[in-house]
Amino acid sequence: MSTLTTRAKVGFWLAVVLAVLDVIALLTPSPPDGQGPPLEVLVFSTVMGVATLAGAGWFARTGRRAALRIMAASRILSGLTALPAFFVPDVPPLFVAWGAATVVLTIVAVVLLMSRARSQVPADA
Repeated sequence: MSTLTTRAKVGFWLAVVLAVLDVIALLTPSPPDGQGPPLEVLVFSTVMGVATLAGAGWFARTGRRAALRIMAASRILSGLTALPAFFVPDVPPLFVAWGAATVVLTIVAVVLLMSRARSQVPADA
């Protein structure tokens, strides 16, 4: 992973943490009042988490930037699953807060992950 800038490394590990949380979310029991996300959303989010982890493994082995693009795309798709929490009525505030944190952290992770090193311009140019 030495080909990544420090910013991209932070984005990489943030994406990995979000992916692990996606996978864990499917394994946690839903609230007894049924106010949690639908099973379809949890399954899709878990699949996107697995795709992110697969991309991370591929990048760690090969260093190919295509793996980072897979990570970014799967994080974006996973983050989109949190958006209905803002528009569906009667969503508990805890889920709205979690959705907001997920969306913000996803944006940060993708921006940092896709950042490249700035090219240095000679001083006499």
